[in-house]
Amino acid sequence: MTQILIAEDEPRIAAFIDKGLRAQGFTITIAADANTALNLAQANEFDLMILDLGLPGGDGLEVLESLRGQGIQTPVIILTARDDINDKLAGLGGGADDYMTKPFRFEELLARIRLRMKSKSTTNTGDEVMLSVGNIVLNLRTRRAIVENQEIELPSREFILAETFFQHPGQVLTRQQLLDRVWGYDYDPGSNVVDVYVGYLRKS
Repeated sequence: MTQILIAEDEPRIAAFIDKGLRAQGFTITIAADANTALNLAQANEFDLMILDLGLPGGDGLEVLESLRGQGIQTPVIILTARDDINDKLAGLGGGADDYMTKPFRFEELLARIRLRMKSKSTTNTGDEVMLSVGNIVLNLRTRRAIVENQEIELPSREFILAETFFQHPGQVLTRQQLLDRVWGYDYDPGSNVVDVYVGYLRKS
């Protein structure tokens, strides 16, 4: 089971990421302050860490530098509201594997996580990571659909929507689940965007 540590002090964001990643089959641990994050990362072998920089009790960069100084090479994706280029350079220079700024979309975070690891919910074929249902295959690396040996390029949002359905075959997903997974935690729950994009997907 893939283990991910989320170092995030904002409960709503932590819960949103936790919910989305658990739906993908990951095991999640949440740390709400710098000391807890550091202690957990030192004591456990996580497959990846999502690290906020503005943590209570210490800066996320200090956590990262401490881990790298101890030789702990857990992949780290910084997820922060700091969008200054100097912060980004400091994070990447300090040993982070990736740097994302808030606000963010879950599908982008998930895509970046998949660049660092291979989810056990997928089948690995050489350099390709595939999902298949019936006679349709989704290539998660090229982000294209293959239908009866014909390759179809889908717009980003439609691909993520298709991927969500493929990861839950035979399961009924609510409109809110799809909004959370594809559009993000801050999207208007009263929107009909899900219906619109399902229509687009059916026509593809």
